[in-house]
Amino acid sequence: MTEINPVTDLTLEGDVAVVTLNSPPVNALSAAVRDGLHQAFRKADADPAAKAIVLICDGRTFIAGADITEFGGAMAGASLPEVQDAIEGASKPVVAAIHGTALGGGLEVALCAHYRVAVPSARLGLPEVNLGLLPGAGGTQRLPRVVGVETALSMMTSGRHVPAKEAKELGLVDELVSEDKLREEAIAFAKKVVAEGRPLRKIRDQNEKLEAAKGKPEIFENFRKANARKFRGFLAPEYNIRCVEAAVNQPFEEGLATERKLFLELMSGPQSAAQRYSFFAERQAQKIPDVPDDTPTIPVNKVGIIGAGTMGGGIAMNFANVGIPVVLIEVKQEALDRGLATIRKNYERTASRGGITAQQVEERCALITGSLEMESLADVDLVIEAVFERMDIKKDIFTKLDAICKPGAILATNTSGLDIDEIAAVTKRPESVIGLHFFSPANVMRLLEIVRADHTSKEVIATSMKLAKKIGKVAVLVGVCPGFVGNRILGQRQREAQKLVMEGAMPWDIDRVLYDFGFPMGPFAMSDLAGLDIGWVKEKSKGESIRDVLCEMDRRGQKTGAGYYDYDENRNAKPSPVTEKVIKDFIVKTGANPREVSDEEILERCIYPMINEGAKILEEGKAIRPSDIDVVWQNGYGWPVYRGGPMWYGDHVGLPKVLAKMKEFQAKMGDQFKPSPLLEKLVAEGKSFKDL
Repeated sequence: MTEINPVTDLTLEGDVAVVTLNSPPVNALSAAVRDGLHQAFRKADADPAAKAIVLICDGRTFIAGADITEFGGAMAGASLPEVQDAIEGASKPVVAAIHGTALGGGLEVALCAHYRVAVPSARLGLPEVNLGLLPGAGGTQRLPRVVGVETALSMMTSGRHVPAKEAKELGLVDELVSEDKLREEAIAFAKKVVAEGRPLRKIRDQNEKLEAAKGKPEIFENFRKANARKFRGFLAPEYNIRCVEAAVNQPFEEGLATERKLFLELMSGPQSAAQRYSFFAERQAQKIPDVPDDTPTIPVNKVGIIGAGTMGGGIAMNFANVGIPVVLIEVKQEALDRGLATIRKNYERTASRGGITAQQVEERCALITGSLEMESLADVDLVIEAVFERMDIKKDIFTKLDAICKPGAILATNTSGLDIDEIAAVTKRPESVIGLHFFSPANVMRLLEIVRADHTSKEVIATSMKLAKKIGKVAVLVGVCPGFVGNRILGQRQREAQKLVMEGAMPWDIDRVLYDFGFPMGPFAMSDLAGLDIGWVKEKSKGESIRDVLCEMDRRGQKTGAGYYDYDENRNAKPSPVTEKVIKDFIVKTGANPREVSDEEILERCIYPMINEGAKILEEGKAIRPSDIDVVWQNGYGWPVYRGGPMWYGDHVGLPKVLAKMKEFQAKMGDQFKPSPLLEKLVAEGKSFKDL
């Protein structure tokens, strides 16, 4: 064995040179990895005893991608194109032996090999779009030459990881090998290639699959139209499409130049900076300074959920999806039956779309059993209360749980903003009480706000964080305060949106500005979707707000065909003259003086108070770091990932500008706009949230 450098070995097994990478944890393409590959391939190619070369990786995966930590830094070592040229230009067959994942730069390296073999569990993909980028090392030019234009477009703009079996069908992999015999069977395959005198296949020279798209621009236009909603606001999908167009319409080297130019534009732009930040922020959120990774956790083998409504049922599905049995508690059989039926219907809908099998529907439904008896929770390891947002009801439930649940069981509440310390105080085990705030629909939304109360134990926190990951959630630990992090910040935006209507902006103007900013919908469209009558009581309504008046007119949102907007039979919204008259009448009645409100003011009034509230939350220690607030808002409230989150956006706009506007609004409209002392301090010191 020859050690090329600390992460690369070269051995000769018979007449096959084997280049082995070992750069934990994922063999990312760092400078040392690139240098090792470059030297090893040049040496193996020059060795007359070697008739073929196999590239294989130690550890849990093939090359899983670029080393993101090097992005934007000074270039060191061999460049990736130099490595690829050494592989593709080798004078003897090169076989890439793939296990784990070959992603991004990893797949781009494998595409330079003349042949590829993979174990059945391997996955391949070009997920750069998720970082606001495109594959910048020839991936956009080579992939369509292998799998065809339509498949390449789909893979690159979704970032999908393709399973090895499908990759074999697409031609991306030449042969599947035994799961536990990758090395020996890859070497055997290389020997077969030599024995059969197979050619040195260079993907760059293969144009057959591009011919079908030549002179057919409609392929690209149709793809854009079909995905317009999904790609809205994002630059990277469009740039990926342009690169595939270049693969079809330009010679290979020109296509590479187009790819490089567009890659550099994305890399230096704000969208990719925000998306790369978000990638690391999500991982950082898992780190709790005073709860080390080796903190003992509590085994959770059975879960109880109180409340079989939309939220409780959705929460139950998360656990059944990963094989954890659930006991669902309701007070009436009718409500329980309805909840279980809704769960089955949700699973059957997923199965009808091919998401799961009919057998999985039955397996998951079988894991969720219903009961009308709280005593059924005596043996659960975790119970989650998901009932009405009323403190008296929650206290009553937790008093009962304290008497019923076994010692050590975690008692969690799904409250979206009530005081968990007050709830914990009715138990004799406040250390076991925690907030697990799921977002609706709970079986779909990724965010889980984990709320640490004053006495919550580190073991309960560690268990909750790990369990969140197991059920596919993005967990963020926050502290107890009204609304926690997400809803507390949302309150700022909602308040200003309502005030702006009374000042002369129409609901559709406000929604349009926030939609154009990148949110899936604005606050008034969201209210119509959820139902204007949530929390509204007909008998107590006295027309004291615009919402009251609309509900009294039976304009309760999409479900009644009218709310803030009018809806057609397909629930398409259009501005409503009825609502406009209601608003104008209300303004006259209150003696307000309507005015023209600019789009710029709408955006600043809705967004800057959110940034300011985030600063207050940090100051109070209710969030660990600014990036945690951004993770909450991206995953729970639809903040556009290409704008990083409210705190990142504040830094991007410039905190001096945010502070100046808050002071201006405070002078005009009062202390609801009073700047956070932390915001003032950061500006005075010339710092940003990222410096915290």
